[in-house]
Amino acid sequence: MPKSSPILAGLRLRCGQCGEGKLYAGYLKLNTACPACGRDMTAADTADGPAFFVGFGVLVLLAPFLFLLPMSPMPVVAKVFAFAALCAVLIGLCLVLLPIAKAVLLNLQLHHDAEEVTASDIKDR
Repeated sequence: MPKSSPILAGLRLRCGQCGEGKLYAGYLKLNTACPACGRDMTAADTADGPAFFVGFGVLVLLAPFLFLLPMSPMPVVAKVFAFAALCAVLIGLCLVLLPIAKAVLLNLQLHHDAEEVTASDIKDR
């Protein structure tokens, strides 16, 4: 039985089983096993899910600014600087949120023993 919630542990970038071990050996490089409890981290693969959720969420938040900026009555030079700042915020948010999203999704997959669906699974239904 896990000691901590997989979501809360993922938000802290920790193992979803023990809540103590670090998930990452690098920026997005997962440890093969939890350093604290030894849980196998290679059993799940988040694929492109975290990138989709982070990209979608950040763009939903920043899209109004991207649309309103060209229509603003600012001088062109100010618009260029504002656009550069907006791009920096967009990239920064994505870089900060991506490891957190990957950790949460990985912990949820491991917690629920999620596996990839195969053709034989579909035929059995």
